[in-house]
Amino acid sequence: MSRIGNNPIIIPEGVSVEIQPNLFSVKGKLGELSQTYDLVSVEQTDNTLTLKRENESKPAKAKHGLYRALFFNMIEGVSKGWTKELELVGVGYRAKNQGQKLELALGFSHNIVFQIPVEVKVETISEKGKNPIVKLFSFDKQLVGSIASKIRSFRKPEPYKGKGVKYVGEEIRRKAGKSA
Repeated sequence: MSRIGNNPIIIPEGVSVEIQPNLFSVKGKLGELSQTYDLVSVEQTDNTLTLKRENESKPAKAKHGLYRALFFNMIEGVSKGWTKELELVGVGYRAKNQGQKLELALGFSHNIVFQIPVEVKVETISEKGKNPIVKLFSFDKQLVGSIASKIRSFRKPEPYKGKGVKYVGEEIRRKAGKSA
């Protein structure tokens, strides 16, 4: 029994939902998203969505909660949006953006220039005495997460000093150094 799949989804004001066989589309003030689905049926009553399984097979039970979470994230995204923040920890680590190009100085012999998709808004914050922060904002949660993980993969945090690119609020498991 999927506890997540049984929860109804409330559709906020200004969001329109279109349900077709095997295609779910949502449109809001920030953008528009669509997702294919199978093994579940979607019912809309007034401003709530409910998902029901078509049968009790194992794949249907798994996809029941999955599609409910995806549809909820789509509705939240087009109404409020999703934000990810990355922190650059390390001496000389810098970030700056010019439009959709993000330039990162992460201790390599060259700067990394990363092209951000147009659906994602990027902002860099550099204050004296604080670590640089890269803010990503979009209506598509999957896209923001994949872009953030790609940026993090350029220099993952290491366990001894904690240097690298990490999510804001992420706890890094630290190791003890050499013992003399």
